[in-house]
Amino acid sequence: MTDAPILEVRDLAVTFRGEAGAVTVVNDVSFSVRRGETLALVGESGSGKSVTSLAMLRLLPPAPRCTIAGSVVFTGHDGRSRDLLQLDLEAMRAVRGDEISMIFQEPMTSLNPVHRIGDQIAEAVTFHRGLGRKQALARAEELLELVGIPEPRRRLAAYPHHLSGGMRQRVMIAMALACDPSLLIADEPTTALDVTVQAGIIDLLKSLQAKTGMAIIFVTHNLGVVAEIADSVMVMYAGRIVERGDAVGLLQRPRMPYTQGLLRSVPRIDRLDFGGGVLPAIPGSVPDPGRLPPGCS
Repeated sequence: MTDAPILEVRDLAVTFRGEAGAVTVVNDVSFSVRRGETLALVGESGSGKSVTSLAMLRLLPPAPRCTIAGSVVFTGHDGRSRDLLQLDLEAMRAVRGDEISMIFQEPMTSLNPVHRIGDQIAEAVTFHRGLGRKQALARAEELLELVGIPEPRRRLAAYPHHLSGGMRQRVMIAMALACDPSLLIADEPTTALDVTVQAGIIDLLKSLQAKTGMAIIFVTHNLGVVAEIADSVMVMYAGRIVERGDAVGLLQRPRMPYTQGLLRSVPRIDRLDFGGGVLPAIPGSVPDPGRLPPGCS
């Protein structure tokens, strides 16, 4: 890990406009990520984690339906720092999938069901590296082997419905790594997967990070996963960062009541009484961003 930040986000705000008026769903979010660092972005569903990730890559609907304010300064392979929110569309497409990649939240629906796995992976290296079809498919086979998919050459011809959930997730990781990105945004990459597959994917990401030095933004609500992979943690609530710190310190000594509630909600084997009690939970629900109550957020 180096001290130089690869990504600096300052005062990021995302506002959606609809029939009910303007609603700000991400408000005044600032953070930085260093090369080789894993930053976990934690919070319940609806807290703004995925919107923050999509906003950084400008994958949200265009204005006036959605407006993004603030700055997202990225330092690429060439050492140049650029504000991603100020790039034109062509320059932004050159960054996405190349220097910054994203593993999307739903592997079951993020893959195109009518295209073969090999073609979907090869598309990125064809677009960004200018490789021919044969070379691109060879790179796709290499990536499938890298992420631990057996018989990678045969899998190139498979369609998404031929693969299990865990294998589809590995394909999504292979696609994200196709062009050796400097920054990987992983949006709930282990959600809905069994714990064995989760552990395998976490080990895979850590191994690849050690080899390549890429930075990772790991979006999750699973604090058990955070303890395994993260160097630092940010907790989101109602579109704001409410607590941040190094992973060990924050998980052992949380100061924000919301963070404390999230940690109490994690099932622990030393507290199980086998049906004799109720798991701790945070009462209520995530507030409607259009009608936020008064409070610490």
